Formats: sequence, C-alpha cells, structure tokens
Amino acid sequence: MTANWEKIEKNLGVLEVEVDAEQVTLALDKAFRKVVQKVNVPGFRKGKVPRAIFEARFGVESLYQDAIDILLPEVYTKAIDEVGIEPIDRPDIDVEQFAKGQSFKFKAKVPVKPEVKLGEYKGVVVPVESAEVTEEEVNAELERLQQRHAELVVVDEGPAQLGDFTSIDFEGFLDGVPFEGGKGEKHSLELGSGSFIPGFEDQVVGLNIAEEKDIDVTFPENYQAENLAGKAVVFKVKLHEIKRKNLPTLDDEFAKDVSEFDTLDEFKADLSNKLGERKTKDAEAARETAIVDKAAEAAELEVPEVMIETEIGAMLKDFENRLRQQGMTLDLYYQFSGQDEAALKGQMRGDAEKRVRSNLVLEEIAKAENLEVSEEDVNEELDNLSKLYNRPADELRGIFSANGYLDNLNADLKVRKAVKFLVENSKSE
Repeated sequence: MTANWEKIEKNLGVLEVEVDAEQVTLALDKAFRKVVQKVNVPGFRKGKVPRAIFEARFGVESLYQDAIDILLPEVYTKAIDEVGIEPIDRPDIDVEQFAKGQSFKFKAKVPVKPEVKLGEYKGVVVPVESAEVTEEEVNAELERLQQRHAELVVVDEGPAQLGDFTSIDFEGFLDGVPFEGGKGEKHSLELGSGSFIPGFEDQVVGLNIAEEKDIDVTFPENYQAENLAGKAVVFKVKLHEIKRKNLPTLDDEFAKDVSEFDTLDEFKADLSNKLGERKTKDAEAARETAIVDKAAEAAELEVPEVMIETEIGAMLKDFENRLRQQGMTLDLYYQFSGQDEAALKGQMRGDAEKRVRSNLVLEEIAKAENLEVSEEDVNEELDNLSKLYNRPADELRGIFSANGYLDNLNADLKVRKAVKFLVENSKSE
C-alpha cells in the first residue's frame, strides 16, 4: 500500500491511496463468501454455489461494493497512521479504480486538526486567590446545613409564602381555550424555585388553602412551543396544601445530630478547616484554568466548526445525563425553561469553542515540550479508575482496548501533563 497526503486548505487535505491487486483479490474472496450465503441459484443449496458459476451468472462486478466495504475501512485507518494525520470528521471518498486483477485506488478529502501557532506559554503570571475562611462563610455553611436538616411541616392556615412547598392544580388558557401541556393536578411546586415561567410563582404567594385564583402571565419570546411564545395566557390555579420548613436551632444538640462533635463550637471549627481545604482546591483549580486560558489566548489558530459541533454534542449528552440523575428529562427541561434544543446549544457554543481551543493548544504544547505518556502513567490511571468503578484494572484495560479507547486515554493523560507543565512553569503575582 502507498499513501500520500497533501494539504489543500488550513484544515483540509487530500489523501491518495493505492492498494496492491493481491489485497483486492483477498477482499473479493471475502465478499464472495459473504454474498454467496444469500443468493439462490437453481441446482445448488444456498451458500454452495461455485465461484465460477456465481461470476458467470452475476458477474464479478456484483462483488465490488461489498469488497470495497470490507477493504476500505482497514486501508483508510492504516493510511492515516502512515501519513500521520488526525482526522476530525468523516472523509469524502472518491474511488478511482477497483477491479479484479487491478490495484485499488482512491482519494479522500480529509478534515484534520488545524495548525496551532503557540504564543507565550511559559512563565504565565496569574494571581493566587486567598484560601482564608471568614466567619461569614462558616455561618453561611451552617445555614445551608440548617436548611438541609429542616423538617417540612404542614401549614393548616395562613397564606403561602416564598420558600413554601405547595400542592396545586392548574390549567392554562390562551384566548379562553385550554392549551396542550398546560394542565396539572396536585402538582408539587416550591415557591421561589423558578420552576414555572416568570411571574407564576409570585402570584401563588398569598393564596390560602382551597383558594382559587386566575394568574396572568406571558410566555417568554423564545419559548419552545411557537404557539405560546410571547403570548399572554391565564392559568386557573387552586391551592391544596402548604408545607413549610421548620428550621432546627443552631446549638450543641444540632451539632451532635449532624456531626461527630459534642459542641457547636467544635463543629464550627471543623467546618472552618474543611472550608479552608475546599477553598484551597478551588483556588488551585481556578488558577490552573486561568493559566490554560492565557496560553490558549496567546496562540493563533482557527477552530474548525465540526470540532465545535462535536463538543456541543458531548456537552448536551452530559447535561442530559445530569438531568436524568435528578429525575428530569430534556423535554421537561425545555418545557420548564421555555428553551428548545437550538437555544440550549447556542448557550453552550461559547464554552464548547473555548474547550476545543484549549485542548488543541495543550496538545501542541505537549508536542513542543516532548511530553510523553508512559506505560506506568496508563497503569496508574487504570488503577484510579479501578477504584472509582470497583472493577479490576486488567478488566478495564481489556474494555478500553476492545473499544479503541486506549488512544483516547493516552491523549487525555498527555493533555493533563501539558496542564501540569504550564502550572509548574507559571508565576504568581
């Protein structure tokens, strides 16, 4: 096999490949063994038709497409490895020659990673954030714990307040006609949570149990349902139940209930230490991000659109998984937020482009500094993943290898090494 690569644009090139006739013959043999299982020829059982009779009846050309499908993926993979390119999207392939007894020739237009011209990345100056813990921060953490351990108590009388957990019936009307998706019974709603469209929850505040009210609201202009976007509607609402948080007293008994300490002062001291550790880690992470951002901003490159779209897809999938863990779906999120997929992707676009840019720059820094991933690095990472997923490291290696993920793991580890290099070679104000 011979392979030649020629760049024709900034991140697009042509890969020319020629495969010898012997490999074409082998591919045709495989194609025949596959196709012969499906053809019917009088006088022969399925799968038992001799090759010569098959070709006389159907022509050897009937095997060409299957043979190409068999041969092309393997040859293309070898070719990109041979010329040392990194495709970022599917190639546009043009088969120039394929026939029995001849070589296989094809051209492929291949989008590849863009060239990165590094700027200044050593000695980046980034300030160190303070990890000092204030009394106000300790008290705020105590209040969060107090809220978390509050008891929900049914309120028998009095109006609903912000922060209350309510049970309501509602039905929405547009120009006096009920609209689809606008009805709910005994629906749980925390007032002030922002779960409903703007203005709805504020108007539930003040309702008494069993009281009914017409609530006037206007859907956002970018609401996913076009028939409702920007429209003024009326919701008929009935309040069934109010539950309110009963906060525990912050005293020694509270400390005993929620911790291993006997006094509130001891508990606060422990909270202060833990907050300090958390702030230190957060400060280190923020400084690391700032250093990478500066190195990325100093570089010159054009981020390909296909890489941005791929990253947005990954971010959307991750967002959907996090919603699922909270018992919500994307469709419900779109309904409550008034967004659609296009709007959500639009919000993600800036971060996606920034992530891709940073990764491309970090990969280039790893090349420039000859940062390599050793087998020991891979084994250490597999050991860490083994503890995380409670599965043997050898089993994880087998899974990664079988699914082609080892290269991704290596690439990820190399990027981490580049980040570590930047941090170690940075300066503090």
